Amino acid sequence: MRKDIILLISILLLFIIILVYIRVSRNEDISIYVFDSGKSDAIIISKNDNHMMIDTGEESNVDDILTYFEKNNIRKLDYLIITHFDKDHVGGASKIIDNIDVGRILSSNVPKDSEYYNNYLNSLDKKGIIPMVVTDDYEFSMSSITVYINGPKVLYDKNESNNSSLIIGIEYDNNSFLFMGDAENSRIKDFVAVNNKEYDLIKMPYHGNYLKRLDDLFDDVKPKYAVITSSFEDEKTVNLLNKYEIKYYNTKDGSINILSDGNNIHIFQN
Repeated sequence: MRKDIILLISILLLFIIILVYIRVSRNEDISIYVFDSGKSDAIIISKNDNHMMIDTGEESNVDDILTYFEKNNIRKLDYLIITHFDKDHVGGASKIIDNIDVGRILSSNVPKDSEYYNNYLNSLDKKGIIPMVVTDDYEFSMSSITVYINGPKVLYDKNESNNSSLIIGIEYDNNSFLFMGDAENSRIKDFVAVNNKEYDLIKMPYHGNYLKRLDDLFDDVKPKYAVITSSFEDEKTVNLLNKYEIKYYNTKDGSINILSDGNNIHIFQN
């Protein structure tokens, strides 16, 4: 009888240890949440109580974004990165800045004469925020995440706004993620020329539209997974993803949640 009690206590203690381990492990995870926001970019990267946002979707997406913040107890963005100033990337920025604390803002170097850009500037002014304009390589850390930004070092004659996109690499232990904004061929060519890293997952450039430099990008970066932020799929892009055996997800099928413990990546789609 006594042996049975000891055995039971041992099993219970083991169970408690396993639960604690799982809980600690989950607290060490990072979450990358890609909103289902049509043909626009709105992405949240979270690690414990630290949060970074890459682009803000359109103005019509803000209610869903703020609802997500509320449900997940996000009261502050440590960083907000605006890859470039097209409305499908900066359209929601004004309302987000108005409604939530933002620590630091990093942005592209090519302004745009638009209502959305002007609203963004007005919200910055009201909050007294001066963004950092990134035109070169820049690195920072958030919690135990390392963030690399490849800024545009030249002004592009063709597709100036898209090609001014900030390209963002994130490393968390042994996992890495690449966010290409709306980079088109010239920008991709320049990025590949200086890149020396491989990435597990890539957020596809320019909403998954086919670009002739995608072949070079895939060959250089060697991703296992890809995320497309779009309401459609380009057949030529899909064929190329399949050629490189890259498993892809498209926000047209729902929001995408990517979890990493630093060694393993799990992807869920709503």
